[in-house]
Amino acid sequence: MIQLPRLPRLTHRRAAPGTAPGTLHPREQRVQQIELRLMCFGRETLEERNLGSVDELPAVAELVRPGFPGAVWLDVVGLHDVELLAAVGRCFGLHPLALEDVANLGQRPKVEPYGEHLFIVLDHLHAGDQAFAVEQISLFLLPGLVITFQEVPGDPFAPVRERIRRGGNRLRTLGADYLAYALIDSVVDHFFPVLESFGERIETLEEELVDRPEPAVLEHIYRLRRELLMMRRIAWPERDVLSTLYRDELPLIGPETQVFLRDCHDHAVRALEILETYRELAGSMLDVYLSSLSHRMNEVMKVLTIIATIFIPLTFIAGVYGMNFARMPELHWRWGYPASLGMMAVVAAALVYYFRRKGWF
Repeated sequence: MIQLPRLPRLTHRRAAPGTAPGTLHPREQRVQQIELRLMCFGRETLEERNLGSVDELPAVAELVRPGFPGAVWLDVVGLHDVELLAAVGRCFGLHPLALEDVANLGQRPKVEPYGEHLFIVLDHLHAGDQAFAVEQISLFLLPGLVITFQEVPGDPFAPVRERIRRGGNRLRTLGADYLAYALIDSVVDHFFPVLESFGERIETLEEELVDRPEPAVLEHIYRLRRELLMMRRIAWPERDVLSTLYRDELPLIGPETQVFLRDCHDHAVRALEILETYRELAGSMLDVYLSSLSHRMNEVMKVLTIIATIFIPLTFIAGVYGMNFARMPELHWRWGYPASLGMMAVVAAALVYYFRRKGWF
């Protein structure tokens, strides 16, 4: 039997109606302690450490000075401490509306310019216990600085960190805008393992449809279609975000980085095309289920009809000789009973032979 997946949340708790714009509200505590991970690197230099408190943030801001030949990346893990989020916003001049979107989960993927910084919201998909899980990733791009916010532990940016540590690549030389591209590309690439798991589930489900079209399979089809619809709600706006980043003239993103963002956009389009194919397959599987169920019912009805057709003449013969009229010679014949049984057997055998010749069973 197929084990039904647990679906991710459709809605998130929002601020009360009438709350002032830019107000931060505490979220559910999903990490034991908020982490502030810092990576400061250039062509030949690399500094990586965890900040002990928000008191070290001004020193980080001092690192981003005019002419700095590298990039600074501050990664914040955990969103339940609004005081810490506000301190990060004050130190780096982040817009209050953008910070509010960081704290309020369930935002639609988008890109918004705020003067001297660019605010980007993405949804990171990854495998959960049974179904896929969604994590909101918020990214700020400033001159020489990238700030990311994650809501739970588990690092979707681990491959990017390893590339920075190895050195000798574009990440160490092309600046903050290329670092932002690498982080966005890592989020987009996580779509494909989730899509592969969906492909395997669809193949398993198709086998179940052919072998055992049961009500449990129908329920699984509906849940699969709902999950694919939820993924589509994420994939479409993320494609639009990447389209904006590589097509619009944004001062913080250089022409060389826009070429790589175009390639990332192609990845998003490919993921969306695979997703649409899976949605069509999931929709057609409902028709396959109904067709399999109808075919199974037709087979049962065919067998019952054949049996009933064979017994109709036998019932007629038994009915004729069960009338017990006085002037029926066969009733007093010594071999009347075995003769009637023999006639029934001949009629039944003739019908079976006829049905087989017709290919009805």
